Amino acid sequence: MRASFVFSEVLTGLRRNVTMTIAMILTTAISLGLLGGGLLVVRMIDRMGENYLDHLEVYVHLTDDVSQSDATCSDEPCGSLQSSLQNAAGVESVVFESREEAYARFQQIFAGQPELVDLTRPESLPASFRVKLENQERFAALEEEFSGQAGVNRVVDQAEFLDRLFDLLGGVRNATFAVALVQAIAALLLISNTIQVSAFTRRTEVGIMRLVGATRWYTQLPFLLEAVVAGLIGALLAVGGLVVAKLGFIDRVLQGPIEANIIPELSLADVLLISPVLFGVAAAVSAVTGYVTLRLYVRN
Repeated sequence: MRASFVFSEVLTGLRRNVTMTIAMILTTAISLGLLGGGLLVVRMIDRMGENYLDHLEVYVHLTDDVSQSDATCSDEPCGSLQSSLQNAAGVESVVFESREEAYARFQQIFAGQPELVDLTRPESLPASFRVKLENQERFAALEEEFSGQAGVNRVVDQAEFLDRLFDLLGGVRNATFAVALVQAIAALLLISNTIQVSAFTRRTEVGIMRLVGATRWYTQLPFLLEAVVAGLIGALLAVGGLVVAKLGFIDRVLQGPIEANIIPELSLADVLLISPVLFGVAAAVSAVTGYVTLRLYVRN
């Protein structure tokens, strides 16, 4: 009997303040959607780290004349450079890649972007040594040793490009969390105002219930549950929005980089994995905000 009464009171409260309830749900959904987007970016960064960190290499790019004339690295100065790199401290392996091999690998990596492949000529890609280091921190010493040597154009660390990409994604993540925080504050204010208005419109009913012996907790529970229910509906909309955004927008925009294995693909499983976090945050924040509001502003 008590449970049915509380349930009916929750439904009555949600219907009575329908405009404020809808505003609260939508604001909560936007805030949680942005939070979920930030969490997805975090998962993407973590997965990229797992994919790339164990495969980072240093590229020793050769000059155009060496790239053009020595496709097998059998002449000087290419042969001497290869031997020196193999004997350098901290070097795990050295692989020579001719201009033709570099172009073939480029075509394979960017097979999903035919326009880019068509615009790129083999002559624009230099021959190079792909050097795997035992410790990536050895790059500075290797660069100092081989930069400026005959036949060497430049020494490039893949980690530098990865750091730039991580910085970009980190900036997107931080911006998303910042906007989510602003939206969360707006949602908190709406939850508080909705509870206050709901309690005010039912002040006579609550007063009568208190006079006949109902506890304060029992009379205030429907208001608290209203906030929690609205928050959970907002979380449900946020999860649905993330699914729609993934299928209808993210997959299409990032199709090229995903097919080129530059960034990992986010699956529906990733969205579902963060869903419990969004529901938990929605329930906890709504419950705490509702409880604090009732304690501070509702005296009956």
